[in-house]
Amino acid sequence: MPRFLNNYNYTNNTMNQTKYIFVTGGVTSSLGKGIIAASLAKLLQARGYRTTIQKFDPYINVDPGTLNPYEHGECYVTDDGAETDLDLGHYERFLNVPTSQANNVTTGRVYLSVIEKERRGEFLGKTVQVVPHITNEIKERMQLLGNSGDFDIVITEIGGTVGDIESLPYIESVRQLVWELGESNGIVIHLTLVPYLAAAGELKTKPTQHSVKTLMESGIKADILVCRTEHEISDELRQKLALFCNVKREAVIQSIDASTIYEVPNLMLEEGLDVVALKKLNLSKKAAPDLRNWNTFLHRIKHPKHTVSVGLVGKYVELQDSYKSILESFIHAGAANQTKVNIISIHSEYIDSQSAAEQLQGLDGILVAPGFGSRGIEGKIDTVQYARENNIPFFGICLGMQMAVIEYSRNVLDLKDANSTEMNEATKNPVISLMEAQKNITDKGGTMRLGAWKCDIKEGTLAHQIYGKTQIDERHRHRYEYNNEYKKALESAGLVSSGVNPETGLVEIVEIKNHPFFIGVQYHPEYKSTVANPHPIFVSFVAAMVKNKK
Repeated sequence: MPRFLNNYNYTNNTMNQTKYIFVTGGVTSSLGKGIIAASLAKLLQARGYRTTIQKFDPYINVDPGTLNPYEHGECYVTDDGAETDLDLGHYERFLNVPTSQANNVTTGRVYLSVIEKERRGEFLGKTVQVVPHITNEIKERMQLLGNSGDFDIVITEIGGTVGDIESLPYIESVRQLVWELGESNGIVIHLTLVPYLAAAGELKTKPTQHSVKTLMESGIKADILVCRTEHEISDELRQKLALFCNVKREAVIQSIDASTIYEVPNLMLEEGLDVVALKKLNLSKKAAPDLRNWNTFLHRIKHPKHTVSVGLVGKYVELQDSYKSILESFIHAGAANQTKVNIISIHSEYIDSQSAAEQLQGLDGILVAPGFGSRGIEGKIDTVQYARENNIPFFGICLGMQMAVIEYSRNVLDLKDANSTEMNEATKNPVISLMEAQKNITDKGGTMRLGAWKCDIKEGTLAHQIYGKTQIDERHRHRYEYNNEYKKALESAGLVSSGVNPETGLVEIVEIKNHPFFIGVQYHPEYKSTVANPHPIFVSFVAAMVKNKK
């Protein structure tokens, strides 16, 4: 090995069977790198390749768990308790394969790890630098899933936009790793924008040319160019992009706007993205992708037999990504019921007992969404009361379930000051209180009750009817819980505790009998809903709305 390589984590990977695809973005953010990555992964999976996706984010937060939903959209949670970027939800929904802590890495996590190693003396007194120490840490994490032996292809989405200062260590790591992996073992897909100028009446390729140039200045040549566009890209423009961006003509892929993200795999199949990627990786095409179940799902989305309207009552409705998994779960459940679900976003801060009827009337169902803090809480409680008293199908998730407990305590048990200690520490009736394990915690990041936990379900309940079994695993993200000191009184008054954690006794599910559909869950079922396996609670909720509407 040449001496000048001694400082680098060089590995000969010619014998390594895992192939790597890196997805970068240019021109602007929000082009849909996650959807392109998930769509390509779906096509490769449908051809028989074991495929996974990971996301590397350039912000310094250790994870998205401490980020306001207005800042970053929802925080997605995996089975192993990782708080991750919302794109991991797309990965799971498309592939129907669980992700983990290893699938999402932030700059904060990378630097924290390197600093901890430095404090332990692992660098033997050397000066710790971005190159090679930070880049080595990034490369190690990029290969973690590939080295497990569980995957044939690992797709890595690089967050941010090429040219951003904060993305430079990731881009440099990709450059090094593609070189280290060797020819045909690592390729780069660059997603860019081809804007349409109405005044000129034409698509413009210059932004894409500049984006590719910026990438090349960092030492990376794009192998495939995916061009987001609102209009069809002509053969002439494709040839121009190929020539000016130094890619093969077949590697210029059009990504035109679609009516639903679930159409994108078929659009990429038509464009041959998977075939070009496999050719670049020196892999066989195997059989044609089996997308029969996927296309059945798409047909059901496009040709519904019923239509219902559900009110999504939450605190962050101004940003739809705050409830991304819930919105997608309704699409999955709607398809399962051949029903179009129209979602009406309603801000809980602007609901009170006087306006509830006016704002909520005409809805076929109501979902009270998760959240944190006291803002908009009373509106959620008034919403629950309206749904309960007017026999409207109701579904409460996490905080929504807790609001159902508070509403029932106030208006049925007549405990008028019933509340959560999250909202009022001095309440005399804390029907929702801080979990015992949380009372001595001061650090906020990564310390909630997170990940998959078991729940025992009582037979003969709505929950048992929905799941069809007596034990389930669901993902959690919360600090406060149902106070078991009030359990006997609430159950005597009709609020059934139909699901309980077998280890802690924590009430996970509450429901009401003699109601069209009334259920609240402490966990987040939306995180486990996929195209292949719509979540049973969402499926049953949509079915109840259809039935109740009739």
